Amino acid sequence: MKKIALIAHDKKKSELLAWVLVNKAELSQHQLIATGTTGQLIAKESGLQVQLVESGPYGGDIQIGAEMVENKINALIFFWDPLEPQPHDPDVKALLRVSVLKNIPTASNRATADLLIHSQFFN
Repeated sequence: MKKIALIAHDKKKSELLAWVLVNKAELSQHQLIATGTTGQLIAKESGLQVQLVESGPYGGDIQIGAEMVENKINALIFFWDPLEPQPHDPDVKALLRVSVLKNIPTASNRATADLLIHSQFFN
């Protein structure tokens, strides 16, 4: 069982939710953690159990980053919006920096998320 972090910026939440619904059976085999608003949406629409942290702008990205530092996250699915400025951009950059430093598989779009979750190396 892996611990997968799920995060999406506002304009990408519906895209992440659609991906989760398609991959619900696979994701149900793992522990999920998500930032507040995204996690609530996923839990409500999919019925999957999701550990919630704060919303991204309120420190959720930092909370997930801290779990990465402690080697408690095995994969990051982060559908971020490269065209929309974020008020918590330094937190987003820190989260992505930690994912690289800790060698955590990270997907930032649906194509990469599909490759990650269905890889023979993931399980």
